Amino acid sequence: MNIKLLGKNLDDIRPILGNYGLNEVDSGMELIIAYGGDGALLGAERDFPGVPKLAIRDAATAPTCPLHEADKVLSRFVSGELKKTELPKLCAVSSQGKLLAVNDLFLHNLDRSTALRYQVSIDGELYAAEVRGDGVCLSSVHGSTAYYRCITRGVFRVGIGLAFSNSMVEVDHLVLDSASVVELTVLRGPGVVIADNSPEQLIVNEGESVIFRQCDEKAVVYGLDGFMCSRCRKIRHGI
Repeated sequence: MNIKLLGKNLDDIRPILGNYGLNEVDSGMELIIAYGGDGALLGAERDFPGVPKLAIRDAATAPTCPLHEADKVLSRFVSGELKKTELPKLCAVSSQGKLLAVNDLFLHNLDRSTALRYQVSIDGELYAAEVRGDGVCLSSVHGSTAYYRCITRGVFRVGIGLAFSNSMVEVDHLVLDSASVVELTVLRGPGVVIADNSPEQLIVNEGESVIFRQCDEKAVVYGLDGFMCSRCRKIRHGI
């Protein structure tokens, strides 16, 4: 199988690829091996959308349990034992363009010294006439263990999550149906939209809106259960 290898400390895994019939190429790849952490996987999907990913932790910076060492993961992949997961993506659409995310979308205050003021409508109905704060996050189920959890101290298993960061007024975080459409209008800004760890941004000026929703695109990932293994996490944190 022709694969492309992305991530960090790649020389740690290259010597064993041939043992499993994996040939590293620069184009025409059938699989991307994202060797690293969450950022490596998100970056691999952003740069090569539509190509299946195999997620393997970089053991030099994120020690793993014996079951999820790179050699074991590769062996299970070629034998067809690894579960394939399809992760729905989120999209942000404004007059400037479109961004896609696997984990989450954020509308932030562009000027870090000034709170962002924005209005929130959900499925065409006004939810909050004015929210003041650092910004708002739309999270996928997969991303609910990332920034969404930092803001809300909770996770969710179905739908999409809407969380308000450092809001100056009381406003409830929400878990919405996956078909919900969230419209955010900047009342005082400008604001900036970011998607995952992408360097691309959308600027939303005062009076302009951005639409957040789940879209039809999906990221196909093998080995995600092992990539998020609780035993590996305990080893990394010395528990």
